[in-house]
Amino acid sequence: MNFTVVLPPSSRVGEQAGVLRQLFQGHEINVVLTHEDQAKALRSTDILVSTAFVPVTREDIFSAPRLKFIQVAGVGVDHVDLEACAEKGVIVAAVAGANAQSVAEHVMMSAFALLRPLVASHTDLREGKWDLPQWMGQAQDLGGKTFGIFGMGRIGQELAKRLLPFGVTLLYHDLKPLPSDQERIWGLSFVTKDVLFQASDIISVHLPFNPDLYHTVGSKEFAAMKDGSIFINTARAELVDNDALIAALESKLLGAAIDVLNAEPPALDDPLLKLPNVLLTPHGAGVTIQAQNRIAQDAIQNVLRFLDHRPVDNVYVGGSS
Repeated sequence: MNFTVVLPPSSRVGEQAGVLRQLFQGHEINVVLTHEDQAKALRSTDILVSTAFVPVTREDIFSAPRLKFIQVAGVGVDHVDLEACAEKGVIVAAVAGANAQSVAEHVMMSAFALLRPLVASHTDLREGKWDLPQWMGQAQDLGGKTFGIFGMGRIGQELAKRLLPFGVTLLYHDLKPLPSDQERIWGLSFVTKDVLFQASDIISVHLPFNPDLYHTVGSKEFAAMKDGSIFINTARAELVDNDALIAALESKLLGAAIDVLNAEPPALDDPLLKLPNVLLTPHGAGVTIQAQNRIAQDAIQNVLRFLDHRPVDNVYVGGSS
């Protein structure tokens, strides 16, 4: 079999390529970093191990006559044209839940950093400013807050488990509620979307993206939020109306933690980069060393299942092996 493996640029590319060639001896392994190199390699590829850093377009899929299987080394598949894969009979699978703990911990970190003016205080001190009165006037406890989780999949559940010991009121909204015994154990209350945005001091978004959810958080939702509340998005940028978010940050929100942007990397004139109450990270909430290792192991095991003609896990598009 001919493999094409997409890796993000890093100092470990050579090491990772060596591990893959050792693991899949007898198969040809092509390691690529860019969409252009991926497009060339796909002309003779049977198996593509894909990452969200490089899109897999309809043109890519129909230019790959031998392509049978796409294993996404990650949890999201929105960078792959699934409709084209279905038409072509290409199996598409991903990795389920491998970064859920990492994203949940990132949300906790972000909430604490915004409740205490952590970044501003650190910057002031480096510039020689000692502003304890400002800290005293802004720093807040997490305990006693109402925390709203918008989307109760694996990540939302991991977040809920971690929030429980902090003495928060936990609200959530999803297409359907969890079993009542699970709600009771984690102290969760299922509410409507409107109530979630009206009642929460902090809202964290954990929805998968599909076209029906485009800008599901917009002017109406931000208008409903409390003055001085916090908004966190580690899911997908397309879920949120960016203009409405900026307006809310300029008028009523204490702050926002944003890990996903419409353009990655963002343009230097992106308004979000200029707002002092925004905590920005480079789409890395789920990219800890441990999560990367879990994702790699799960992706490798799925490829081995495919090679052995066994059922693969977490399939998004069926096909034929």
